[in-house]
Amino acid sequence: MKRIFLPMLVGSVAVAVAGCQTVNPYTNESETANATTGAVIGAIAGTVIGVASSSRSDRGKGALIGAASGAALGGGVGYYMDVQEAELRQQLKSTGVSVTRNGENIILNMPNAVTFGVDQTNLSQGAKNVLNSVAVVAQKYDNTRLNVLGYTDSSGAASYNLRLSQVRASEVSTYLMSRQIKSSRLSSQGMGELDPIASNSTKVGRSQNRRVEIVMSPL
Repeated sequence: MKRIFLPMLVGSVAVAVAGCQTVNPYTNESETANATTGAVIGAIAGTVIGVASSSRSDRGKGALIGAASGAALGGGVGYYMDVQEAELRQQLKSTGVSVTRNGENIILNMPNAVTFGVDQTNLSQGAKNVLNSVAVVAQKYDNTRLNVLGYTDSSGAASYNLRLSQVRASEVSTYLMSRQIKSSRLSSQGMGELDPIASNSTKVGRSQNRRVEIVMSPL
């Protein structure tokens, strides 16, 4: 199976490269974008690694995951984060979690309505469903670090809010580890009342400030 699959992939990739070629208007010569070339080379390398590191029954799955992550790496850091962002948007569509981009970082904003009850530290089932989807993408693109940040509104004592935000961030990080995300890729930090994204003077604003953010950045 391994001997058959790789030539088939190489043939498919070659077709993809040809499809991505353009004609230089000044030289009238065919060109292929550097990112495309790198992505193709990465896809082939990733497939080889995926096949080699998978059990016999999982080789097809390992090859596909290896090809995807290898292609992204081969295309460069920006492209690597681009494809993750696209997959995260697809996975988290209609969940209430926003996906934004800041440079090479991808920020997942998980409002408290999705993650925790009022003054609670136990993840809701909805939060676990969201994190399952995040883990699916994070497993595929394992050259990404996940920094989990917990935030609260300004109600109550600042010291209490800081501890609460830390516990919540740790809960999210621990759950991601249970979904086979390596601890070396994860960090968690409680931010308490810092960095509000809305006014704490209104109920709506306070609800927006109570959140967990997962900042995904290249290793």
